[in-house]
Amino acid sequence: MTLTIRFDFDRSAFGALRLAPDEFAREMRIAAAVQWYAQEIVSQGKAAELAGLSRTEFLEELHRRRVPACQVTPAELIDEIHGDSALGGQHVASSLARQD
Repeated sequence: MTLTIRFDFDRSAFGALRLAPDEFAREMRIAAAVQWYAQEIVSQGKAAELAGLSRTEFLEELHRRRVPACQVTPAELIDEIHGDSALGGQHVASSLARQD
């Protein structure tokens, strides 16, 4: 089931971004998905779906926008490797599971 959401914009918004209305809508969809992924609100797979992109295309979009594709911090990863994490490996595993 699909749902259509409608936004009303002044015509000048399209000119400011130098985008046609359909390109503007696509950009909004991708920007929202990237932002929600960066905030860890949605998984990588769900963000790709929301953006209307394949997972590979979404990863390329993350790279283009300089948004890390991995949401595990280097410090968390080091803790996991050295067994220092109080979570006992659960954090990395749950972070990787969110990637689906």
